[in-house]
Amino acid sequence: MRILLDECIDRRLAQELKGHQVVTVPQAGWAGIRNGDLLAAAQQDFDVFITVDRNLSFQQHLPKFSIAVLVLRARSNRLQDLLPLVTSILAEIPAAQSGELTIVDA
Repeated sequence: MRILLDECIDRRLAQELKGHQVVTVPQAGWAGIRNGDLLAAAQQDFDVFITVDRNLSFQQHLPKFSIAVLVLRARSNRLQDLLPLVTSILAEIPAAQSGELTIVDA
């Protein structure tokens, strides 16, 4: 699957998501783009968007986008706090549905 990591997530997390093509928002050239516009652009090239933004589902009407969204719940967005979620992230990616939000926590 093609995965887009939000710019608020440590880019080194991409190395842990083995078996998937992972690109960060800055690598895609979309740094600073607001969530609605970001999701609209991302749905063209990506299957899953991963973020730590817990308010995303309140700010955006996700069913209008053809991209799945995973929201990571960790103490912080630092790599050391996200690494314990990798197994859960990898388990949720294949089941993630376009236009739906999935919460991933420990």
